[in-house]
Amino acid sequence: MSNVAQRHSFSEGNARQRAQSLLDAGSFRELLDPFQRLRSPWLEQQGLVSQADDGMVIAQGRVAGLTVVVAAIEGAFQGGSLGDVSGAKLAGALELAAEDNRQGRPTAALLLLETGGVRLQEANLGLAAIADIHAAIVDLRRYQPVIGISAGPVGCFGGMSIAAGLCSYLLLTREARLGLNGPAVIEQEAGVAEYNASDRPLIWSLIGGEQRYACGLVDACCADDVAEIRQQLQRWLQQGVPTEHRSQKIAYYRERLAAIDAVEQADAARARVFAGE
Repeated sequence: MSNVAQRHSFSEGNARQRAQSLLDAGSFRELLDPFQRLRSPWLEQQGLVSQADDGMVIAQGRVAGLTVVVAAIEGAFQGGSLGDVSGAKLAGALELAAEDNRQGRPTAALLLLETGGVRLQEANLGLAAIADIHAAIVDLRRYQPVIGISAGPVGCFGGMSIAAGLCSYLLLTREARLGLNGPAVIEQEAGVAEYNASDRPLIWSLIGGEQRYACGLVDACCADDVAEIRQQLQRWLQQGVPTEHRSQKIAYYRERLAAIDAVEQADAARARVFAGE
């Protein structure tokens, strides 16, 4: 693990900076950049400020000489939520990468996931886009790894948490969180007695990076450090496509779910037992 004083934080950068930090020097080439003005047509109709790249940075570059396409979600814009335009950009990038592979041009994918899921203002369009993203991940991962990375502070929730589960490999930092529903949503729907969204130790003990790694839902958990994340990324790219993807281990997860006592109150210790520790 790198010395704290020498670390270069990955999570503190914006989406564009995060993408650039993982790529070989001089290889970053942004596609559909903000000068293309691909804004959401729906936000302004609802009195909301749009963004010229709709919160989705798509770039092509290299990692240790290997060609990759990067999709980085800007968590600071609309909570990293995906709508019509941003979802289409991501799905299109993955589809083109799969076509490159079919044409003999190996191209892997990096998904930098800081997202709350579907943008509520574009709910149906966002859901359709996320379905396209899921299909595109499953298509591309047959040829080259699709690697998901979530570093915080937004986390990865909603439909994009399913996208994360479909990735060939998934990395979280200790500060990241991963879940289908966010703490505030659970508290709103089920009450504070079920899940107190202000109880940060509880939240991280159940859905934080270290806990998700302990449960086997994440392939690596590391410090918020560009060099450490990049090293792990290179190892996975060199390993290539795993023999079996997590989403294909149906019998394995059914066996685990069957062992859960739904009456017993969940906590971090029991989650580790569930993980087989």
